[in-house]
Amino acid sequence: MSLLTSLARLRALDEGIAQPIATVRHCHLAARPMMFVPLKLSGEAAAPLAAMLGTDRDRPRLLVVTQPRNRDLRFAWAAELAEVLLPYVEGFLGRTETVERRNADPYERAADAPQIVVPNQAGVGFVRLLGRSLRFRRADGPYPVPESVPLLGRWLTYFGERAAYPGSSLMPAMTEELGRHWASGQSGLEDANLAALLAWITAGPSDDAEDPLIWPPAGPATDPGFDAEVLAPAMDSGSPERVTEALRTQLEPTWGLMWQAIDLLAGLEAGAGVASRWEQDRGSFSGMAAHISEGAPPQPRRDGAVAAAAKLARMERAQAAYDVQRAYDDPLVMAEYRLTGEAFAGEVADTDPGNTEGEGRSRKLRPIVVIKTDDPVRLAPGTSLGTPQRRGQGAELVSAGDGLVTVKITKGMGRGRTAAPGAVPEIGERVCYTSLTDDFQGSPALPDAEATPWTHGGPPQEYVPDDEDAQEEWS
Repeated sequence: MSLLTSLARLRALDEGIAQPIATVRHCHLAARPMMFVPLKLSGEAAAPLAAMLGTDRDRPRLLVVTQPRNRDLRFAWAAELAEVLLPYVEGFLGRTETVERRNADPYERAADAPQIVVPNQAGVGFVRLLGRSLRFRRADGPYPVPESVPLLGRWLTYFGERAAYPGSSLMPAMTEELGRHWASGQSGLEDANLAALLAWITAGPSDDAEDPLIWPPAGPATDPGFDAEVLAPAMDSGSPERVTEALRTQLEPTWGLMWQAIDLLAGLEAGAGVASRWEQDRGSFSGMAAHISEGAPPQPRRDGAVAAAAKLARMERAQAAYDVQRAYDDPLVMAEYRLTGEAFAGEVADTDPGNTEGEGRSRKLRPIVVIKTDDPVRLAPGTSLGTPQRRGQGAELVSAGDGLVTVKITKGMGRGRTAAPGAVPEIGERVCYTSLTDDFQGSPALPDAEATPWTHGGPPQEYVPDDEDAQEEWS
């Protein structure tokens, strides 16, 4: 937890309401998201109990396994889930756009992509386990399942793994996204409770928000008291209607909270980097759809050593890029780096727009800017700098001391002998420079390793499930 976030939590505790820690929204919100609130049977890793899902807040669909220990009922539930999710996912494959690339052939990318929203990170984990338990099933041979079930498993695996990709919005968890934008006065563990977190953000903490009878857990696990006092008697009664209504009472409150969270996030203006990250998501989604249409095998159960190392390297690069994008988009996030000395902000005290370096044809325009700042500057002379005010422009730290910082603009001046209007900051202008660079911004999302749908980080591996796979988890 950063220093500013810690201070925001203390202030929230003192004032009794959550404090904003972002000025813009750092995630994409789809025009038609698919809300997915799953419940699982207690004591089972991936045994579904129920799910409430849909794209219309006034018309949710409830799918229930009236007897989760019955294997046939489980797969019938999975087939029902596929009837809802697969048409939604595949409905985004009809419209595509051609993306031109420098020094490479153009490629087709979906014009939009699905967004499956879950309540919390535990929901993402359940989706990933559910996908694993479904994707190796077969429509023929022993333990046959409907053809849509293994396809659903592949898509759920993809969405669950993509949720771990920094900056991805294909499967956002509401508690995590809210926590990126507001700091509550409770612990991080308590923030995983959607009702409690929303209570801090909207009206301040309330004992009712932590009462499982009023606001049941957002899943995937149910409250133990509900299991013992309501669910078990309902299942023992043999009445499917009684089980369905009991589970409805657990899911409907979370359904309303999910839409409330969406409305809160929609009230924030999207950050400048959100669109480019959504392009990467669309490229990744298009790649996954292409692999499925080409008859590629399911994702393997485990990554190989080389594939795992490559995946880790990509994730680390993506995390670094995401952190920089958030800082460039949001002054509150940039303030964290100003505290550590990796960035500084201040008022332009002096400029030399006509400064040049070199002689003759090698002479280049290198304007000088002097900034008055109160921030600690812990950067060495010669450090490369960037600025959120003029993205794509590069600079170099010349000197720093006595509250004055001198920088030299080294990139983005063009080939002219004089700087273009507005290219050099004017005296009195408020600017910010940082050692965080955003060279990756503005580049198209490519269907390469950065956007590959294969979560193990390499090309598709031929994989034939063995007997253990055929029997695992749901048999």
